[in-house]
Amino acid sequence: MPAVGGGPRADVVLRAARAVVDGATRAVSVAVREGRIVAVEAFEHPWAAAREVVLAEDEVLLPGLVDTHVHVNEPGRTEWEGFASATRAAAAGGITTILDMPLNSVPATLDPAALAVKRAAAAGQCTVDVGFWGGAVPGNADQLAPLHAAGVFGVKCFLLDSGVAEFPPLDAAGLAVALAELARFDGLLLAHAEDAEEIDAHAHPGGRSFADFVASRPPSAEARAVRALAEAAARAGARAHVVHLSSAAGLAEVAAAKAAGTRLSAETCPHYLTLDAGAVPDGDTSFKCCPPIRDRAEQDALWAGLLDGTIDCVVSDHSPCTVELKRLEEGDFGIAWGGIASVQLGLPAVWTAARSRGVGLETVVGWMASATADLAGLRDRGRIAVGNVADFAVFAPEEEWVVDARSLHHRNAVTPYEGRRFTGAVRSTWLRGNRIDLEGEPRGELLHAPARERP
Repeated sequence: MPAVGGGPRADVVLRAARAVVDGATRAVSVAVREGRIVAVEAFEHPWAAAREVVLAEDEVLLPGLVDTHVHVNEPGRTEWEGFASATRAAAAGGITTILDMPLNSVPATLDPAALAVKRAAAAGQCTVDVGFWGGAVPGNADQLAPLHAAGVFGVKCFLLDSGVAEFPPLDAAGLAVALAELARFDGLLLAHAEDAEEIDAHAHPGGRSFADFVASRPPSAEARAVRALAEAAARAGARAHVVHLSSAAGLAEVAAAKAAGTRLSAETCPHYLTLDAGAVPDGDTSFKCCPPIRDRAEQDALWAGLLDGTIDCVVSDHSPCTVELKRLEEGDFGIAWGGIASVQLGLPAVWTAARSRGVGLETVVGWMASATADLAGLRDRGRIAVGNVADFAVFAPEEEWVVDARSLHHRNAVTPYEGRRFTGAVRSTWLRGNRIDLEGEPRGELLHAPARERP
């Protein structure tokens, strides 16, 4: 029997003895109508609702997570990943919105025509909502405004070789041109910040030694590139964002830029917060990514940077490839593709580490839901609040489980988290007030960036 009571009519009411609302955990009932949250009241509040869902005592209601750094790779390299598999994996991990990176798909998302190809490939396949970043490469500055008009959330560049020929890096002059163009309409530039000269000076010899690979991409390369990005953004009066920050040296440059008033933000990733370079086995190329996983001291610095607000958010940088490209049999870090497959695992990975450090679930949700939604300008996501999209994750923070790559939903069964014990499991994910059926019809929507008013 539907409940009766005051307040707005609801299609569904979720009752949770624990929910993360306004940065705190409390007992609530959340009323949803036509895919939006229409009220957040006390747990016992009576409702006139078509149906009710009461969470188990060991479950916490979270806002759906927003992952702003996912490489879907379709079209062109769909054997690496694709919209169907990536968005199912995201949903299984409590994520209800992803933003797709402009590479490693072919064509790269460098103009409105390529964006249209990407959107056509995604249509009808997505389990969660999907938005798109564009790309900034040499010679396409005249496409940045049209890309934004077509709905991208910002544009990404590399400051060194990206690893794929169709997405070349920006040099100092190209970076200045792109930032000047973006400043015209207050667009956002995301940058892979490693310095090419520093990397060339530490050329990797190849081989199975993980320590040799880490040494080939030193923190000084990140710090130098972050400094150059911040200085260029300040000169242009533009907004810039450092992707996948990995080091204390890079963190210091972000802090200095923010203190100087530069419009710079930064993210880090679960693998930098949870994996320790000293524990990576030689030859296990599932751990290869760029910048590399570093040691515990660097990891501690990143946690401190998150807690003091220098780092704004946590994203997956889900960058999978085929099993063959990981070169697991050879174990050669020089030739294996670099990228961590983890979109399904980010929340339990970060929560497992956070609870061991005394960091609350509310704080983790802030980094992975509200802060990422804010980065993208998605003001109606990432929080359980009236008027917001009714996207939720139901999370059991005390449940323990062991990662089996074969049970994950991303396309290729490779992850450095294989065999790791996590605390915290996603029990279900809800999109616009409906529980997602991972085997059912995909109901995710393709998003356009909201209009942004200049400050």
